[in-house]
Amino acid sequence: MEDLSFEEAYQELEMVVERLEQGAATLDEALLLYERGTVLSQHCGRLLERAELRISQLREREDGVLDEEPFEL
Repeated sequence: MEDLSFEEAYQELEMVVERLEQGAATLDEALLLYERGTVLSQHCGRLLERAELRISQLREREDGVLDEEPFEL
């Protein structure tokens, strides 16, 4: 799982959701799809958290020097 990029995991998650929404899966298949979707969702969440930690912004001090600070919304 860890080798999946965000885009790959998200695309697979979309396919899982689509298959579940179709309602054609057996109960066993639906449970497996649900479990896979949960794992994919958690993986995407972890990747997004890591990306947020890497985002930073530059602020100019009074003396003109730029400092890097954590990004705040």
